[in-house]
Amino acid sequence: MLTEQPYDLALEYVQRMMVWLLFRPATEVAQRHAMQLGLGAGALTKFCFKKLRMRTTAIELNPQVVQACRLWFKLPAPCDRLQIVLADAAQEIRKTQYLGAVDVLQVDLYDHEAAAPVLDSISFYADCHRLLAEDGVMTVNLFGRDASFEQSLDKMADVFGRSALWTLRPTREGNTVVLAQRQPSRPDRPLLVQRAQVIESRWGLPAQKWLRLIQSLA
Repeated sequence: MLTEQPYDLALEYVQRMMVWLLFRPATEVAQRHAMQLGLGAGALTKFCFKKLRMRTTAIELNPQVVQACRLWFKLPAPCDRLQIVLADAAQEIRKTQYLGAVDVLQVDLYDHEAAAPVLDSISFYADCHRLLAEDGVMTVNLFGRDASFEQSLDKMADVFGRSALWTLRPTREGNTVVLAQRQPSRPDRPLLVQRAQVIESRWGLPAQKWLRLIQSLA
């Protein structure tokens, strides 16, 4: 986090978690519901709430993480548009109140050693799939150079289908963002370019670079 700009996204992989914006008209974003599994430093939650003006829900297991985000990382207080849920994400996302009600799901769940995703099973991705609205999308942070990367892709493909999956090339640190669509689509290149330009001008994210990095698994 940049202390003078606490609601901007500083890390490259975190910026790439927003690649789903390429699949949404900018005019619709503020009417949508974003959910984060794993609060981390609150970057995605703050950006979706403050910059994108979305209804935002974050699910975090560790109360100390939530406290740290409020004390040091300028996490806003809960309100009608912002909900911080202290719970085990694996259990919380099975609640009926969320099913089919999440437009954007952002998953960044690693243990304290950042060795592997904490939740990475077919049943977990099936629960994520059930969360999503008909045109919903999920982005997941994985380590692309890790041996488990292909296994994670295969699990997501079992649930979403390979035609619904997109990947970005790894960052220098090895983070690879995977995007999964509830319903596969193939936006044409001119539309993606137009949306990338809007994303850069409106929210300051390097979306035109994403177009050079993203590829479909179909």
